[in-house]
Amino acid sequence: MPTTSRNRAGRRVAVVGISLSDCGRVDEATPYTLHAQAARRALADSGLDRSVIDGLASAGLGTLAPVEVAEYLGLRPRWVDSTAVGGATWEVMAAHAADAIAAGHANAVLLVYGSTARADIKARRRTANLSFGARGPLQFEVPHGHTLIAKYAMAARRHMHEYGTTLEQLAEVAVQARANAALNPEAMFREPISVDEVLDGPMIADPFTKLHCCIRSDGGCAVLLAAEEYVPDTAKAPVWILGTGEHVSHTTMSQWEDFTVSPAAVSGRLAFERAGVRPEEVDLAEVYDAFTYMTLVTLEDLGFCAKGEGGPFIEEKGRLPVNTDGGGLSACHPGMRGLFLLVEAVRQLRGEAPGLQVRRPDGSLPELAVASGTGGWFCSSGTVVLGRG
Repeated sequence: MPTTSRNRAGRRVAVVGISLSDCGRVDEATPYTLHAQAARRALADSGLDRSVIDGLASAGLGTLAPVEVAEYLGLRPRWVDSTAVGGATWEVMAAHAADAIAAGHANAVLLVYGSTARADIKARRRTANLSFGARGPLQFEVPHGHTLIAKYAMAARRHMHEYGTTLEQLAEVAVQARANAALNPEAMFREPISVDEVLDGPMIADPFTKLHCCIRSDGGCAVLLAAEEYVPDTAKAPVWILGTGEHVSHTTMSQWEDFTVSPAAVSGRLAFERAGVRPEEVDLAEVYDAFTYMTLVTLEDLGFCAKGEGGPFIEEKGRLPVNTDGGGLSACHPGMRGLFLLVEAVRQLRGEAPGLQVRRPDGSLPELAVASGTGGWFCSSGTVVLGRG
């Protein structure tokens, strides 16, 4: 086993360990506990010794993340990343970690997250998020009550105006997510729902009713990336990082050139180009779905259908497996959910999905998957293409 990573430029990088912490309703745990639980489980999944970990990526917890998380986990990493770009954080971090490992700056990087968002609200340790603050550019929007969900709702309305996307098509995103969650024993909400139930729910921000919006849960997860020379010692077959892309768009709505185009249009193109594959070759997609419109527009921008055709694409059930665990709309959503997308993508490629397991037409396991996270209100995007080969 190598003891140094210097002068090893160009190494291939694999996902060698994944895990979820306890998720859903977790009342007797702290975020640090969930970080540690997920990290231990991912390390056990990899079959490697903790001494190989020399890099850590963490965001969203503590004053000096990831320093506090590293200390809690008993790690002393020599490569760290605390990039925080909302839900896209983990795909962007995975890109940075893969680059660092390929360049020889680290050997094995642990990405880890944990949150008790639901439990904290129930215990009145915090309130629901109405805004991200009122400083900087946001000071011009917050006084008008322009919350995060209102920004997504405005974008959805623009897509409906431009392309004729219907409320029923947006609702179908939630229905399909719940259908996937129904097969997943780890999902928080598993009861089937109908389009009518989505449309008839309480209005949150026009056009979004309650079931157009993600759930709030507790939970955490971890992903361990390692250089190719560690793969022979791992417990599971590797899933390779084939290509990544990242992009930031805007923070002020007035600076967003087109409400119908997300930053995934850039991050996705870069990831596919760098992986050397085309969207039509991909077997499944795990995309950020805090709201139904996010799924629809991200599928367009990743190239699975043309701009404006997301609604009909969604209606073609089974054309592309999407958010196979039930997504943030039904499975879990403890905050920055992007790392869960990577875990589910790897599970599918390994053939270890706890619920719906994707198969190719010939019955074989999927070969290619894409995980694409979105942060803020379409402010940022990170896309990762993964493969078994």
